[in-house]
Amino acid sequence: MGFILAVLVIDSLGFGLVIPILPTLIQKLSGGPRHDAALWVGVLAMSFAAAQFFAAPVLGQLSDRFGRRPLILISLTGSALNYVLLVFAPSIGWLFLGRLLAGATAGNVSAASAYIADITEPQDRARRFGLIGAAFSFGFIIGPALGGLLGGISLRLPFALAAGLAGVNALYGLFVLPESLPVEKRRLFRWPEATPFRALGTLGADPRMRRLAFAWAMRWFGLGTIQAVFVLSTELRFGWGPQQNGIALAVVGITGTLAQAFLVRRLVGWLGEAKAAMFGFAMNALAFAGFALAGQVWVIILIGLLQALGSVTNPAIRAMISSAAPSDRQGSTQGALAAVEGLTAIVSPLIGAGLFALFTERHGAIYFPGAPFMLAAGLFIVGAILVAAAARHPGPG
Repeated sequence: MGFILAVLVIDSLGFGLVIPILPTLIQKLSGGPRHDAALWVGVLAMSFAAAQFFAAPVLGQLSDRFGRRPLILISLTGSALNYVLLVFAPSIGWLFLGRLLAGATAGNVSAASAYIADITEPQDRARRFGLIGAAFSFGFIIGPALGGLLGGISLRLPFALAAGLAGVNALYGLFVLPESLPVEKRRLFRWPEATPFRALGTLGADPRMRRLAFAWAMRWFGLGTIQAVFVLSTELRFGWGPQQNGIALAVVGITGTLAQAFLVRRLVGWLGEAKAAMFGFAMNALAFAGFALAGQVWVIILIGLLQALGSVTNPAIRAMISSAAPSDRQGSTQGALAAVEGLTAIVSPLIGAGLFALFTERHGAIYFPGAPFMLAAGLFIVGAILVAAAARHPGPG
């Protein structure tokens, strides 16, 4: 367990390094105003998501056939190559190539989730899936703040460091990470089941899993709506630069790490998986509605705490779906969840960026830069309703 968490911490550290800087690089390469840069951010995020949508079910099937370890190594190698492209990218086209490569190999979380399902009893999976989130959040404690500081020295320096970390991580996994899936539990690779729509169909076969999959989609649709515009929003509303955004994201990382490492087990034990997921959705809705209306910087501290409490949603829903899946289909099930994320992320960044551009246009009818965050809050409410429906009508799964 410690091996897989270490891999995820290093991976998230590299990812966190580039978050405060990537929108600035996009704006520099596009050469346009801020609202045009917001659209480019959305388009690039969509390219990553589209590649992930088509590749995730294939990676999930491959992990059920050959084990989790090879897929984790492929994902880490793809991340390293993506960051190298970002270091030297002379134009937006090169950024597209890097994001497509990263999306096509983005199987680390789904493979890690299947890895943990292999070695964990169903009743303990929510807590251990929470540790996956904690590992990623821990990387965000240092990554964004360091990325913001390094970006002040050189705009490309954070990408170079991220590439180096991803390379080291791949080597660490190659020599240290053991395999979790025994040979006798592996299943044949089936191309028809590796298509994204067939993979989504496996989640929809059971009424309970179908509702949970839609709730999962609401979660990631909401997050995708605001991730593309967070940095641009704080720049516009509060005058923040890379350093301030890096520190803010580091604070989110700290609170998220503490919540997922220590609160998930208690909340799930106290409320149960379904009610814990609903509680998380409610906290997320309050957080993003608050951010949409926030007029002063200090309010963001309270919003960050609410967002941290909302982090219980992911491990709770993932555990509910994992428990309903057969032991020899954990990889394909997690791959299908990744395909759901990819499908929502194809559209959500464009909607978030489009809303931001529309409501910050100089001559627009309404000025409301918090519009993407308010939409996300509404989607989280829908997610809570879907989890409640799944809990009331568990179905055969």
